[in-house]
Amino acid sequence: MPAKVYTDKDGDLKYLKNKTLAVLGFGSQGHAHALNLKDSGLNVIIGLYKGSKSIPVAKEKGFKVYETGEAVKRADIIMVALPDTKQPEVYKSSIAPNLTEGKTLLFSHGFAIHFKTVVPPKDVDVILVAPKGPGHIVRRQYLEGKGVPAIIGVYQNPSKGAKKAALAWAKGIGGTRAGVLETTFKEETETDLFGEQTVLCGGATALIQAGYETLVEAGYQPEMAYFECLHELKLIVDLINEAGISGMRFSISETAKWGDVSVGPKIIDSGTKKRMKEALKNIQSGKFAKGWIREYQGGYKRYNALLKKGEKHSIEKVGARLRGMMPWMQRRSVKGAQASY
Repeated sequence: MPAKVYTDKDGDLKYLKNKTLAVLGFGSQGHAHALNLKDSGLNVIIGLYKGSKSIPVAKEKGFKVYETGEAVKRADIIMVALPDTKQPEVYKSSIAPNLTEGKTLLFSHGFAIHFKTVVPPKDVDVILVAPKGPGHIVRRQYLEGKGVPAIIGVYQNPSKGAKKAALAWAKGIGGTRAGVLETTFKEETETDLFGEQTVLCGGATALIQAGYETLVEAGYQPEMAYFECLHELKLIVDLINEAGISGMRFSISETAKWGDVSVGPKIIDSGTKKRMKEALKNIQSGKFAKGWIREYQGGYKRYNALLKKGEKHSIEKVGARLRGMMPWMQRRSVKGAQASY
């Protein structure tokens, strides 16, 4: 049976009208939620640590900005828009001491709650509101009178109004214009991590690099390998995004289609699926989360080393030169690309 889709009629902004909403962090998701909620006529404040570079940015956008603990104290609903690894220490130092009965904690990803790096008291509501798109798209779609589909979830509901709050927040950011689905913190967290690791990020980048290396090692020009294994991937992904896999196949040549259906399953085979299941098991058991927390606590040594190694891959040099020949391509720097909070 298809999941129920919640729309504008299911969310009531009146539920948030007399409340103070605090967004902790002003990065990709935080700024989009804050601006959209403000434009929806709601009272939004921003919580940031002392000295945050985002303070003048948030003030320029018309927000009152407070230190994190003070924002939590003043707010009825608190969105924790901070990186997963930062949440436990900020929760302990600034959020928990200022949480009182009847407040609501809101997350856009369930990692900290599901893996219990943050354990809230039983007398506060804990909800999830997660748009299925990056912050700048959430903001742009809202300004265009549209919205990005979102998911909601309820983890704790002592007030008996947690779902109403989640739906109202989703409406305030434009999510109900497109449609909202209900999930759990467990399902959102585990599927999100699995997708990132095996398909969207880890799987895709490893496949691109392996294809590029295979062609270059066989004597083909790196430029040709780049075009065929990286550059043109966007064309295919855009078609899949717009019309599904079958829609993409409808738009490509018969030769490409035959290669797709006859060779693709030999590359991504039962062995790949077996390793995907192993990755999923590590997510479900908490093994991945524990390893990631250890990595953070150890100063990101392996994490930074692996990122550095990726930056040195020849596909990056070739790509930078070829993208320089494409004036329509937006220039992006990988330096200082961490989300602000």
